Amino acid sequence: MLTGRRAPIIAAAATVALAVLMVFFLVLPKLKQVSDARAQLADERAKQSTLESQLGALQDAKNAAPKSQATIDRVDREIPPTADLPGLIRLLQTASASSGIDLTTITPAAPVFDATSGLSTISVSVNATGSYFALTEYMYKIETLPRAAKVLSVSISPGVSTGTSTTSALTLTATLDMFTADTSAGPGSTPGPQVPSGSGG
Repeated sequence: MLTGRRAPIIAAAATVALAVLMVFFLVLPKLKQVSDARAQLADERAKQSTLESQLGALQDAKNAAPKSQATIDRVDREIPPTADLPGLIRLLQTASASSGIDLTTITPAAPVFDATSGLSTISVSVNATGSYFALTEYMYKIETLPRAAKVLSVSISPGVSTGTSTTSALTLTATLDMFTADTSAGPGSTPGPQVPSGSGG
């Protein structure tokens, strides 16, 4: 009689034990797989988001490339890769001719590297004669040259008297900076400074 009563209890205990074993061996591994799959999915979504951002940045860069290249080309013209002192002198001579002044001297100094700007600066002294309006036009042309130029100082003095005659032309003395991207230009550089070949006039 007692044995008959214990049978259902044993059967119930066995069922519970079986259920526990099934949970342990079947359900828990599946839950871990699901958790791992969700984590992997989150990682893949994060990677996809990063790739989409990178793709967008690349597309923006591609779209902006023509404008960026135009800017690079303009800077290369305004700040050439070499000092090119003969070309610099020709530019100043052409500007003087179109302004109607008499250019007396152009004296470029050796390039000097400026660590702050990362460029080499060429100091240029200019002497010329002409009317006030012609000289002011020349100064304007200097600051609008195809090559970047920065006027540092300008001095204009009256015409010079020679004996009994006095010229009405004014005399201009100006100092300006021009630039090159050649960081090896200047004293102590390799292959060495580009020494001015002389003055133009």
